[in-house]
Amino acid sequence: MLKRNRWIVRASICATVSRNRWDLGRRGGRIVQNIITVLALSAGAAFAASVDHERDTVINIVTQIQRADYEGDRAALQRLYGELAPFVEDKELASRVRYWRGFALWRRALNGFNDSVDPKELEQDMTQAVREFDESTARDPGFVDAKIGAVSCLSNLMYLNQKNPARVQELMAKGAPLAKEAEAAAPENPRLLWVLGPNRWYAPPERGGGQDKAMALYEKGLESARMHKDAASDPLEPSWGEPELLMNLAWSNLNRTTPDLNAAEQYARSALALVPYWHYVRDILLPQIQNAEAAKAKDK
Repeated sequence: MLKRNRWIVRASICATVSRNRWDLGRRGGRIVQNIITVLALSAGAAFAASVDHERDTVINIVTQIQRADYEGDRAALQRLYGELAPFVEDKELASRVRYWRGFALWRRALNGFNDSVDPKELEQDMTQAVREFDESTARDPGFVDAKIGAVSCLSNLMYLNQKNPARVQELMAKGAPLAKEAEAAAPENPRLLWVLGPNRWYAPPERGGGQDKAMALYEKGLESARMHKDAASDPLEPSWGEPELLMNLAWSNLNRTTPDLNAAEQYARSALALVPYWHYVRDILLPQIQNAEAAKAKDK
């Protein structure tokens, strides 16, 4: 009887130990699984935080680029172009990063026209800007604004190479299809209409050009910009255009065959109301309009 009880006790102890080992193993497995889950969630959160940080960094640089453009700060535009370099291969951001790099050089060159910069330097900036816009399009073929930027740069390159007919033909062969693609995809895009306006201004009437037609484009673009003003929510998506169209309407009214100086000043001041620190409008265009007004008053 004693031996039997000892056997029962041993069997009970073994069963208890086995059960405890199984429970420990099961709990241990759950603990390991929980640890793996926590680590995976932590890694995912860290990755998401890293992505958000990169995006915020790019947005900050883009904001500075736009301000530097209006301020006419060509040195800052060159520096900020370089600061976007670490993000050019980011799968999520590459297309827009390339666009804003192109934008920085494009606007560096446009501001350079006002500062009498060496045409060779302007050509270098415009040429590299076209490469950036091409890279942006390669990563997102449906991104119209990259094509618009390229069209403007190519038009300015034609102007810089006007004494070289072969080069002009080469540039036109690249720019014309891009313009048609942009017009077909987004005919109401205010930035497209802003870019097409100067070409329409200088084109002869038999080719659909003329001052009135150019100004009609600017008016149409201005209406479109205002209509879609609140639609843009992503800072990396181009939404500029309204101040630029106001500026071109001011310039056009000043330089048209029969100037309308009152309209020119109104448009210039409307542009400055949106961008008070705009160097070109504040320090160059508006004084030109005021000088013309003073000269007209003197002639009366």
